[in-house]
Amino acid sequence: MADVPAIPVDPHLPDDESVVDDASLVESSTASLSESIREYRRIHNRTYTQKTDYWGPNDEKQNEGLGISHHWMTLLFDGKLILAPVGEKPKAFLDIGTGTGTWALDVASEYPETEVIGIDISPIQPSWVPPNVTFQIDDIEQEWSFSSSQQFDLIHIRNLEASIKDWPLLYSRAFKQTVPGTGYVQVIAFDITTRSQTFSVNNDPDHVFKQWANLMFEAGDKMGKTFRQHEDHAIKKGLEEAGYVDVVEQKLRVPIGSWSADKKLKEIGAYNLLFVDQSLEGFALFLLNVVLGWKIEDIHVFVDKMRRAVRDGRNTPFYELCGETQSPLLGKIKAKSARWSPPSCAVCIRVKEFDGLAPRAVDVNVSVQP
Repeated sequence: MADVPAIPVDPHLPDDESVVDDASLVESSTASLSESIREYRRIHNRTYTQKTDYWGPNDEKQNEGLGISHHWMTLLFDGKLILAPVGEKPKAFLDIGTGTGTWALDVASEYPETEVIGIDISPIQPSWVPPNVTFQIDDIEQEWSFSSSQQFDLIHIRNLEASIKDWPLLYSRAFKQTVPGTGYVQVIAFDITTRSQTFSVNNDPDHVFKQWANLMFEAGDKMGKTFRQHEDHAIKKGLEEAGYVDVVEQKLRVPIGSWSADKKLKEIGAYNLLFVDQSLEGFALFLLNVVLGWKIEDIHVFVDKMRRAVRDGRNTPFYELCGETQSPLLGKIKAKSARWSPPSCAVCIRVKEFDGLAPRAVDVNVSVQP
């Protein structure tokens, strides 16, 4: 990580674990859904979609975490929801894995004349939505229902870690639905390995940060849905193989907690800690119990150990986030945040060849480590 700039550390951190009171830093038409889709399964007092191989809960607690995550990512990009130059009057956006629909709704508000479609396997979106928003409950791993003529100015893919068996197929389908010549794809993915700028923590092979990541990797691999899609430039390669060209990667460090001396990163880190703290149990329950066979009581002990570690600012925990420095898209971000360090993998896809045209597609993969 020598080529990745470190996050400036606040020199006034307390000596105990309660390093910072992060909470103090945190300040129409109807979409109808079938009632049968709302028949959730329950595992250890958490609700999940009926699709048994999706590992994340879809209850209020986990959904609140998704909202917090969306907020700090929006802060990270200076309020920009779209990093690609889609122009003033794009016709349609597609949000794959829309979750609670927060990104889709915010984008629809920013582009009121643009049709925004959000797809997810779980019906956790609001029922009342703006007239330019449609939520569809569908499995994106199955055959897509869009016609070949239905194409999008931007396809947004965010946080689908361990949710896809065949990433090349997903990228190929996205490519076919991207407007030739002017369309973009924006990909954001987390590196689930929590890192540290504290030498003793980062170089301890038995630290809970490494234990957590290794178990998540093991569970994802066992399901056949990897958490490793960011490794070895796999996102960049997958997009290029699908037909996108001029794909570039960049990384940025995102702190967990308000231990940074940088004012903006301190606020982002505070929200990020709230997200992680809110979501840890949901991340672990299905994967450790159902997939790896852990006992529930052991899972709670392990989650508590991880929670205490990320709350301790002396551990300087952070994720890595990816972005592109060469493209006009991310050049602006780089200028404003040159002191941030690059994380996992961000990809910018600029041009794809299609029917003799040169459709552009920018993909930004944001990789963050909790």
